Amino acid sequence: MNFAAINAAENAELKPGAEQRGAPRYTLLIRATKIVADQGEFIGVIRDVSNTGVSVRLFHKLPATGSIALELQSGQQFAVNRVWENDREAGFEFAEDVEIERFISEVGEFPKRGLRLAICLPVTLTARGERHEGMIENISQQGARLVCDSIFAIDQGMTIEGEGLRAVRAKVRWRGHGTCGVVFDDTFGLSDFAALAAKLQAPALLQD
Repeated sequence: MNFAAINAAENAELKPGAEQRGAPRYTLLIRATKIVADQGEFIGVIRDVSNTGVSVRLFHKLPATGSIALELQSGQQFAVNRVWENDREAGFEFAEDVEIERFISEVGEFPKRGLRLAICLPVTLTARGERHEGMIENISQQGARLVCDSIFAIDQGMTIEGEGLRAVRAKVRWRGHGTCGVVFDDTFGLSDFAALAAKLQAPALLQD
């Protein structure tokens, strides 16, 4: 699991404006989560959680309106309601009852898969001196799924670039039916990945 520790903390300090909950709280360190909003999919880090709610470290402002859900690396998704937000952190309450043990253990379809964002972006692929047009269908810190009419060899190197996306070197790992999966030579750090997601989908969120 992608977290450093789980510590019971029933009397954890609540942020201003947060609901005063009586439920035990569990501190979760460095657990990335996907923030699914009407404006797109973004990145945050779960800090602590109880039976009724969760706090999330942010890399930018949240979308001001619309529904929000948190998706774990296991693929589990939880609808939440915003309670408070300030200085790169936000608190949410679960829209429905949640089994806290299941949330913490991240039991799901993809227990060890990195977060993938459903971002569609036209890109230019340069391989062996030739340029090809393609489309990113989803992207993670480590790689991406591409749609392209051209056929590439397994382990073939390429450079991927598009509007808002710097040139990224990658290698083909699988292919089939007009798609291929690539792994980046230089992976994105979490904060850089979060900034890229906001830049490509809702750049206004990066403005202070």
